[in-house]
Amino acid sequence: MTVKKRKGECKIRFAVSPFVLCTLLNMKGVRLMNISPQLKVIQKISTIITHERNVESMLEKVLEIIESEMGMIRGTFALLDGNTLHVEVSRGLTESEKKLGLYHIGEGITGHVAESGKSQLIPDIRNDSRFLNKTGARHYSEQVAFICVPLLHHEQVIGTLSIDRPVKKETNLESDTAFLEIIANITADAVSAWMKVHEEQKNLLDENQKLRSMLQKAPGKLIGSCREMQQVYRELRQVAPTDATVLIRGASGTGKELLAHAIVELSGRKNKPFITLNCAALPENLVESELFGHEKGSFTGAVSRRIGRAEAADGGTLFLDEIGDLTMQTQVKLLRFLQERTFSRVGSNEELHSNVRFLAATSRNLEELMGKKLFREDLFYRLNIFPIMMPSLAQRSSDIILLAEHFIEILNVKYNKKISQISPSATQLLMSYSWPGNVRELENCMERAVLTSIDDCIHSYNLPPSLQSGVESPVNISAKGSLAEILSRYEYDVLKETIARHNGNLSAAGRELELSPRMMNYRMNRLGIKKNTQR
Repeated sequence: MTVKKRKGECKIRFAVSPFVLCTLLNMKGVRLMNISPQLKVIQKISTIITHERNVESMLEKVLEIIESEMGMIRGTFALLDGNTLHVEVSRGLTESEKKLGLYHIGEGITGHVAESGKSQLIPDIRNDSRFLNKTGARHYSEQVAFICVPLLHHEQVIGTLSIDRPVKKETNLESDTAFLEIIANITADAVSAWMKVHEEQKNLLDENQKLRSMLQKAPGKLIGSCREMQQVYRELRQVAPTDATVLIRGASGTGKELLAHAIVELSGRKNKPFITLNCAALPENLVESELFGHEKGSFTGAVSRRIGRAEAADGGTLFLDEIGDLTMQTQVKLLRFLQERTFSRVGSNEELHSNVRFLAATSRNLEELMGKKLFREDLFYRLNIFPIMMPSLAQRSSDIILLAEHFIEILNVKYNKKISQISPSATQLLMSYSWPGNVRELENCMERAVLTSIDDCIHSYNLPPSLQSGVESPVNISAKGSLAEILSRYEYDVLKETIARHNGNLSAAGRELELSPRMMNYRMNRLGIKKNTQR
């Protein structure tokens, strides 16, 4: 038995030779004439343990096999939590009956097996007062035996396996008990690994719940209590009260604009204008006009004078997002504005002054752009007075559930839902995913989950396929058709998924795929992808 554990999941592999199984069965006193059928059962169970990643599903399938091969009426796996056993997986019990299956150590047959670590056999549960029937599910008119065996891991009881077994003339209850002990032995390691993962997840959820009380200490609307975000908060509080220029760096979707808002809220310009401009969202020939304004008739379409963002932000704060997308010409004028806080509208020689606090953000590698002569070094040094790096979501994994719960609260109000919890399996998927789209992708993911949920819980099947498959992009490739057709379908999926991940921002999608705007438009037109493609 080997246990391989990755973040958020456990995978158990089991291998045993027929010779070893025969020896085990003989040691347990199982009759030789029954070796072949029982080997068949062991083979089925070992196959399930080898290939089934979800341990809860694996235990359910084990009970199915016992039911079909041994004539079991009811079966349960009860796991030990402190001093209490609770039915985790069952067959033949309703959900309400399953919830009644709670046993203290030493209570009833199940509790006694957990206490002693030894199997118990009740030949006829109708005539044995030790059988408590706590679930209220047993009302037999004929003889039915109850067999309960311990799940032992490193000689410690971690739970029990029990079955209701109809008794016939040919039934050998001692042989069935010995065989059930073998099944318990080969499943115990898998159950132990699963319990350890669940305990870690529970501890993580408890820790996140405690950290929720710290949210009011997070500046603005920023969410997170991990070490990386605490460093961001420290830097933010240091620079916010000053008028120093701040360069916010980080991947797309990490919350750079929220950080800019938080800086303003802690500054002396809180009640002054806060003007933003996304440099990647506008055509190159309009960025300068949007930033500095223009005079009437300065270019085609300029039917009246327009005040730019720099002028509108006078006395307050000007925030330029994706500043790495500015053209060299605009960079020159921006540098002059940063140095002297003076500028001229497009089509005018009049020099204007604006008293602004300047914030900038970028998801691009400015050092690399400088090496390619696409970003001015003097502008970079002027911007880089106080840099703050926003961590990716993968770097702050302890905040994932905290952020997910925050989004659920907001979406409950938006969609009139009452979701109050995230299932352990969904938690496992959220924690094991790499989140290339960062917090924005998590928000979109939770919106989908809330919309598809039909009860008060987010389940694993409510999450997008990209999380359930364990890959970052769910690209579907059909093997049918010519090579050209297959490649076209693949290209279509890649383009559409990348554009959706960037919320329809073609410039950002093109940069990720290393395609020029002209090639992006050409490929989208050829493949029939609309420009407003979003998640």
